[in-house]
Amino acid sequence: MTNSIAIFCGSAIGTDSIFLDTAQKMGQTIAEQGKTLVYGGGRSGLMGVVADSALQAGGKVIGVIPNALVDRELAHPHLTELHVVKNMHERKTKMSELSDAFIALPGGAGTLEEIFEQWTWAQLGIHLKPCAFLNVAGFYDDLLKFIQLTTVKGFTHARFSESIIASDSIEQILQQFDAFQAPQPKWGMVDQQDLVK
Repeated sequence: MTNSIAIFCGSAIGTDSIFLDTAQKMGQTIAEQGKTLVYGGGRSGLMGVVADSALQAGGKVIGVIPNALVDRELAHPHLTELHVVKNMHERKTKMSELSDAFIALPGGAGTLEEIFEQWTWAQLGIHLKPCAFLNVAGFYDDLLKFIQLTTVKGFTHARFSESIIASDSIEQILQQFDAFQAPQPKWGMVDQQDLVK
């Protein structure tokens, strides 16, 4: 059962109102389903919209933010919990520990880096949690095609590219999370500490 969901998304709101509307619906839906929202802890951009929406719907929201970004990203002052960590690596590690699944909403390089790291960790057997792209208005169409290309060209095993969940429906993604069956990792389960020592 997926009880806590990490959201990766932009610290800007983008140029299309559908991004903001979708972020609002995401936070509201997570709260209404009784799930916990885990995110980067800021109050700007889509990050802030998702958090505010979940809080307004009575949900539990946990933020994780590096100390150096507390002022720069404007740490959200009204979260259920806010974890201030040393650096970006600790942020992603903490978010992974707190979450049962991961969703990328529209965003830039940081959003992509975060969701791809979690997908990589799933392939390595650090965790067996699902990763998804909320493909708002076709935002991730080209990226999803590229992921398939990495399989065609022999760089990503089909079981891993096929494990990515992609949809423009929040509800459909959440349903697929609960039915998710993780693919066999490349080399079995791995302790993350063995990879970062």
